[in-house]
Amino acid sequence: MPLIIQEERLKRLKHRMKVYFDASRPDHQDALRALWSATYPDRELSGLISDQWKEMGWQGRDPSTDFRGAGFISLENLLFFAKTFSASFQHLLKKQGGKRSAWEYPFAVAGVNITFMIMRMLDLDAMKPRTFVRSVFLQILSENEWAFDLLYCVAFAVMDNQWLQRNATYMEFNDVLKSTRAQIERELLMDDVLRIEDMPSYSLLI
Repeated sequence: MPLIIQEERLKRLKHRMKVYFDASRPDHQDALRALWSATYPDRELSGLISDQWKEMGWQGRDPSTDFRGAGFISLENLLFFAKTFSASFQHLLKKQGGKRSAWEYPFAVAGVNITFMIMRMLDLDAMKPRTFVRSVFLQILSENEWAFDLLYCVAFAVMDNQWLQRNATYMEFNDVLKSTRAQIERELLMDDVLRIEDMPSYSLLI
């Protein structure tokens, strides 16, 4: 039975990964509006194309152009983070922790990059598992349908933590992302990690 559950959940996750962001779809527009409301509950959004989006760390007035790398799931990940760990989400959004770098990473675009990094790390489209990390993740997925989204939240917190430790500049973003991936892989392979919540870095989420 667990194998059937795992296969079903993997199928659903793979399907999520293949959905492109489509600015003409009402459900995708609704998800963007939901992200705004979860991020800035007290502020009205003037439109799906607006200078307001730059405050969240999108590259321009139209956030839909930033989803090309990772698709709709990267928006779902941000929304999950905003709703599930709202204190952590706001903490990272407002760059409240530690001595901050003079030139920060853009929050929302960093989020899309983290989704893409996890997708590549897990290599779920490969016919056969090429990495042990993938096998471990599938085991966790069979226990929790939201394993990918939870892993995303942990990875975002790890990335920000590493950014602060390095006192990084924007030019070092890819290096920070690489070392974030290495840390996530290390933690997933620990003997006593059977759920995302068991990862040592899960404690970074507040």
